[in-house]
Amino acid sequence: MMYVRFPLSLRNVKDLLHEHGIDICDETVRYWWNRFGPMFANELRKKRIHPSHNYSGWKWHLDEVFVKINGETHYLWRAVDHEGEVLEVYVSKRRDRKAALVFLKKIMKRYGKPNEIVTDRLRSYRAVMKTIGNAEVQEVGRWKNNRCENSHLPFRQREQAMLKFRRLQSLQKFVSIHASVHSHFNHESHLTS
Repeated sequence: MMYVRFPLSLRNVKDLLHEHGIDICDETVRYWWNRFGPMFANELRKKRIHPSHNYSGWKWHLDEVFVKINGETHYLWRAVDHEGEVLEVYVSKRRDRKAALVFLKKIMKRYGKPNEIVTDRLRSYRAVMKTIGNAEVQEVGRWKNNRCENSHLPFRQREQAMLKFRRLQSLQKFVSIHASVHSHFNHESHLTS
């Protein structure tokens, strides 16, 4: 879990374990992460408590960010709830209406319909909201989407430590695991006091 929780490389985790008398290679750490990372993320998602769909403060913040994979630009779509917890992440090759529709359908299938959706000014969101019938719940503003923008920061730190990504599938797998683990360990002070 150290590999996902902290911005460490495989070799850094190997060195930390070596200091505690555990002698393994960095490929073993990668194997453990591939084997047990999805299991931990699924358990964390199951234990996560979500308010009912009628909860008045149920608000989603949607955003997308550019990610390079082998020099090719891809887009990482992210949905964050009103408390800053990452709901869903999705990687696509395009940033158009079709990709936004797939992303929104994926979220709504798992969490139902929100009371408000806060987005940036990307036209794809407006087109999808009209298609789905959520145009009246969309809220667009200059600084209203900062909650989602700030949720990209831990991912960017981790991406830099990993020296970028080489495959789309590995990016999607890592991002879904990282989002669950980060949301679990990131206890913000306004939620605990």
